[in-house]
Amino acid sequence: MKSAVETLNPTRVRLTVEVPFEELKDSLDAAYKKINQQVTVKGFRKGKIPARVIDQRFGRGAVLEEAVNEALPKFYTDAVNEAELNPLGQPEVDIKELKDNELLSFTAEVDIRPALEIPDYSGIEVEVDAIEVTDEDVDKAVEELRERFSSTSPVERAAEEGDVVTLDLEAKVDGEVLEDGVAKDVSYTIGSGELLDGIDDAVKGKSAGEEATFASELKGGSAAGKEAEVTVKVSQVAARELPELDDEFAQLASEFDTLEELRADSRKRLTDMKEYDQATQAQERVLDKLLELVEVPVPEKLLEDEINTRKHNLEHHQLGQMGLTLDKYLELQEKTAEEFETETREAAVKGIKTQFVLDELVNKEKLNVNQEELTEHLVRRAAGSGMSPDQFAQAVVEGGQVPMLVGEVARGKALAVVVESATVKDTNGEVVDLSDDEDEAETAAAGSEEETAPEAADAEEKAEDSKES
Repeated sequence: MKSAVETLNPTRVRLTVEVPFEELKDSLDAAYKKINQQVTVKGFRKGKIPARVIDQRFGRGAVLEEAVNEALPKFYTDAVNEAELNPLGQPEVDIKELKDNELLSFTAEVDIRPALEIPDYSGIEVEVDAIEVTDEDVDKAVEELRERFSSTSPVERAAEEGDVVTLDLEAKVDGEVLEDGVAKDVSYTIGSGELLDGIDDAVKGKSAGEEATFASELKGGSAAGKEAEVTVKVSQVAARELPELDDEFAQLASEFDTLEELRADSRKRLTDMKEYDQATQAQERVLDKLLELVEVPVPEKLLEDEINTRKHNLEHHQLGQMGLTLDKYLELQEKTAEEFETETREAAVKGIKTQFVLDELVNKEKLNVNQEELTEHLVRRAAGSGMSPDQFAQAVVEGGQVPMLVGEVARGKALAVVVESATVKDTNGEVVDLSDDEDEAETAAAGSEEETAPEAADAEEKAEDSKES
């Protein structure tokens, strides 16, 4: 076999392959054997029909076609390996010449990973938000905890902001009561925004036994997105009573003995959260700077596949679970279809570039993934899918997606290497130490390239299917 490579552009090549006919012998034998098992010729036992009889009855061309179809994948793979290419997706194969007992010639066009030059990235500098936890932040956190330990008691007065009211609801569309538009004894906190738009104004000032009617767009159910006439009747008004902010409350709501200790713990928790957010922000900004340093051509076919994958996952998984259509989602986001298309394309381009660059760094830095790192990553991914680690692992193995997860971990480690060499300062000019934040780097890398390859989406879909079954 002889092969040659022609570069069509930085991400696409054409392989020209010539195969001497003697190298097709095994495939020809296999073709005769296969046809032997499929056909019947009077006077011959099945599987014992001579090759010359098959040629006479069914034509030598049918045998050659079967042999070539069987042989092409091997010859294509050999040519790819010989040229040391990294193909993306399936090739477009064209048989140029097939001379019986002489020669097979074909071309194969395929997208490839572009050759990248990773420059010195040690000079990357980024700025992140400074960590600041104010007394007001702590007050808010403690107040939220206080609200969780609140109690309610019925009152003989009109409903006010913050009260808990018990409601009966009835929704009509075009004058007809919806089958799923009636609800009894619904508990609702006025001002929480957890029910329908307009309900707060409707029930404020109403006492037990009073009702009101208002118009609102339904958020879910059989008439989601439609304007409805909603009748709401208040059956009870209850005032929320908050516990006193003292040591007794601290003992009730936490493992601490004093309110001062509870506030100190709240401050620490808020600081930890902001440190995590700061680290994530640093990873993302370092990644953006790294991508600016590298010229990364993007294969058009891969890009279109990635865009379609992102749209499919949004429409059929994320929005489907929320009972939203794409049009309704865009309306809520106040985006046009054109803006959505542009944002999706930009995100897909960034995801593909991120994967290419970080994969190149994995090779350059000779990074490996051990079993412990893979297990930790699998547990995090399982938590995000709402499945147990065992269920998620089974879905990943059955879908053949283990290499995908290994790649995610490796790319996270590659980004951590870049972050460690970068200079990160906060808005106060203080240097931020992120040397121990490899987990956040892994998360940032996975987030930027999320579902970049179709197989990534397949793994999530298989995991979701397994969860539902």
